[in-house]
Amino acid sequence: MTTREARGLPAVDTEEETIAGYLQRHPEFFERHQAVLARLKLPHARGGSAISLVERQIEVLREKQAALEAKLAELVSVARANDAISGRLHRFTRRLLGSMPRAEAIARIDAGLREDFDAFHAALVLIGTQPDPAAPRFVRTVAADDPHLKSFDSLFAGGKPRCGQARDSQREFLFGPEGQDMGSLALVPLGEKGCLGLLALGSADRDRFHPGMSTELLGRLAELLADSLSGAPAR
Repeated sequence: MTTREARGLPAVDTEEETIAGYLQRHPEFFERHQAVLARLKLPHARGGSAISLVERQIEVLREKQAALEAKLAELVSVARANDAISGRLHRFTRRLLGSMPRAEAIARIDAGLREDFDAFHAALVLIGTQPDPAAPRFVRTVAADDPHLKSFDSLFAGGKPRCGQARDSQREFLFGPEGQDMGSLALVPLGEKGCLGLLALGSADRDRFHPGMSTELLGRLAELLADSLSGAPAR
């Protein structure tokens, strides 16, 4: 008599646990004993005739796949709903951006980039504005015909943010001596075709801003900055 039987517990449970444990430790068992595998039959999950172990495994996998697909569909639905809410909130925020002095807008942009986005390497290039001695250090004011802007013509023509590497001359223009330490940049045109200028975010990490990354949020940031700098709420 086994110890389990002496305690009044059925020995069959012990045998099943032993078999289950052995099969878990030796999943290759049925590869060595394919004849045993072929003779195994299991009741169909939905009744009816018996099916083989392999058929049963396929059935279980299909059920798991169906459950995962349902969960994925639910997550996609939630993500789309959140994206729609985010879009409405963005448009609402743009409507709230009323007129304010440009100096105040620039000060808020400077603080927001540093405190909210940890963007300590940033340059804001404003086109066709008068230099302001009191402006933060990260602001560059240039004339519309400034020769440095020629290298950004394709960026302005596209009107969309761009991430990746930049020329040495571009990095030097945007960040001065610190430009040589910038491994990657995010360049964000401001206004229609960059009419207001551009925002540049830099990182020493070459992979921080790469061409494959999504620029949707940078585009929304550009719209908010353009609205605050132009001093007119979005329509």
